[in-house]
Amino acid sequence: MSDVSIGEWTMPGGALGPENPLPPLQPQRDVHGEVAADASIPEEDRRYLGYGRVSGCLPYSLQDGYDRKREPRAFRAAVVENEVLRATFLLDLGGRLWSLVHKPLGRELLYANPVFQPGNLAVRNAWFSGGVEWNVGIPGHGPFTCSPVFAARVRAADGSPVLRLYEWERIRQVPYQMDAYLPDGSPMLLVRVRIANPHRSEIPMYWWSNIAACEEPGLRVLTPTDTAYQFGYSAGMAPVPIPICDGRDVTYPCNLERSTDFFYRIPDGRRPWIAALDGDGRGLIQTSTARLRGRKLFVWGMGPGGRRWQEFLSVPERPYIEIQAGLARTQSECLPMPGGAKWSWLEAYGAMEADPAVVHGADWERAWGHVAERLEEMLPLEEQEAEYERGAATADRRPRDILHRGSGWGALERLRRERVGEAPFCSAALPFDDASLGEEQAGWAALLVEEALPQRPADAAPGGWLVQAEWRHLLEKAVARGRGAHWLSWLHLGVMRYHAGEAEGAREAWERSLALERSTWALRSLAVLARHEQAPERAADLWLEAAGMAPGLLPLIVECGQALLEANRPQAWLDLLPGLPEAVRDAGRVRVLEGRAALAVGKLEAVEAILSGGVVLTDLREGEVALSDLWFGMHERRLAAEEGAPLDDALRERVRREFPPPRHLDFRMSATTSEGGE
Repeated sequence: MSDVSIGEWTMPGGALGPENPLPPLQPQRDVHGEVAADASIPEEDRRYLGYGRVSGCLPYSLQDGYDRKREPRAFRAAVVENEVLRATFLLDLGGRLWSLVHKPLGRELLYANPVFQPGNLAVRNAWFSGGVEWNVGIPGHGPFTCSPVFAARVRAADGSPVLRLYEWERIRQVPYQMDAYLPDGSPMLLVRVRIANPHRSEIPMYWWSNIAACEEPGLRVLTPTDTAYQFGYSAGMAPVPIPICDGRDVTYPCNLERSTDFFYRIPDGRRPWIAALDGDGRGLIQTSTARLRGRKLFVWGMGPGGRRWQEFLSVPERPYIEIQAGLARTQSECLPMPGGAKWSWLEAYGAMEADPAVVHGADWERAWGHVAERLEEMLPLEEQEAEYERGAATADRRPRDILHRGSGWGALERLRRERVGEAPFCSAALPFDDASLGEEQAGWAALLVEEALPQRPADAAPGGWLVQAEWRHLLEKAVARGRGAHWLSWLHLGVMRYHAGEAEGAREAWERSLALERSTWALRSLAVLARHEQAPERAADLWLEAAGMAPGLLPLIVECGQALLEANRPQAWLDLLPGLPEAVRDAGRVRVLEGRAALAVGKLEAVEAILSGGVVLTDLREGEVALSDLWFGMHERRLAAEEGAPLDDALRERVRREFPPPRHLDFRMSATTSEGGE
């Protein structure tokens, strides 16, 4: 019998830690950024490449306060189950589908990471591997991946229980929901997704369901196509044949040496699905209705960098791949969503058992065709379409009770719309209630009612950020009337203006904030502006003053170190270090910056001591090679000094051949040093 219940999932994990109080004015590096598309890709598939990309994650704050001290941690979980399957969703972590167990087989169908280990791979920094991650709104690992979402219990028309997960996405300003359920006896978990555009205008929209599966020898990924667009992180995107590409069968992940994406081009009109099946023809299959047409395989690769990343995000000998499903053909694009539109689709997840001789046979079309036949037996296409239509009525039903609350930003937007007489952004099916409002929303709620943003001490965190045009109008209006025209109001106005591309307006606001009360926050914001204007000396001076006011704020100190190196002032950074709190001084990012400064002033022994001392970059960015670069830089300088040789490209190539970095420093994902990850 179908059931929805609430409990906990406990596993070893790092602490997520506090959010970064600095406004994220500087974009994170994005390995999927501007992708060069091969001219042979049809215009139809190149049309939206690059469309909808954003720089930075405002109004969200960065989540970069996590650590690697793995202790038992309990996460709030919702369980949906019937006689066949048990699905566990982590409500504190984006509603991620963490585990999908086939009860008769006693088999876990997903890669359920044995640990929770955040790493720097998402748009807000913190991300973790495993399960099925839901990414909405903007390209990349989305803003909710390490944040709580709303969960509610709903009754379908036939009385069966449904788990509803939902949130308010603040960049696109859209609500989205997922209704997850298991009809009695169903061999497949059903997840009905709906995104609504409450605006009159068109917006870019993105969705990808990222599904982790265990990587093992003999595993094959099948999907109904013979063409894919390959993206290898060190080059552009190009069409390739499936299954044989460059003389090897790329449907077997263990055949791939380097980090790679394959975006499969399933022909229009063909049922979209993807499966990862082991040597016995067993594994996981995912399918959907036609709107979710994209399918992808991601592998870390079998090279040393890929293996190191796997361990960094989990534990040794627990590698994984991802099979993914999205709205568009690739992840380098969004699709235009018309004003007032509602997009929905049905996803299905289940155990696939197929004839291994056919699955692993040389005839590719027969192999995927056989899996397609087995899928039709499990969930006939006609039945899937009918189930999708039936789900429309449930999608509009009001929940019986809220099981878990996400952020208060949806409730704040509801209050704003109510006060100014705007139409609601969602129906009663998605209750963003006042109980979800918290400290981050308190000041903005006061602005709404009292027409003034409350004051705070200048050494206190500025609070949650808003860059939405309607909120900016309210704050500009209040300040123009002299209501709450204090340092904090001007700080927030500067952030709003900077986000809108108004550099001079931002400068004016931040300078006014400083004139009213000198604060770390305004100094640092002006430093970012100076960097943007390519004034590295001024930027470094501003960061130094800001750091002097808050030496215990690790993100600020890291930025200060980066700015001093950019201004070619490595000794100033080395001079600053002894006066920092020990916890900041010993942070991996600070140590690596110390190594770079020591390298710049020729203190190679200090560099070697840092690299041999077990330095760990907890927040190593996807595609970042700072550790191996420091290793190579040390050996280049040493070899050039010993042999009196010029430090040229020939020497650099020689160092890379003769001095491979130790395994713990090597996160390189391709043959180049500027490659990417997941």
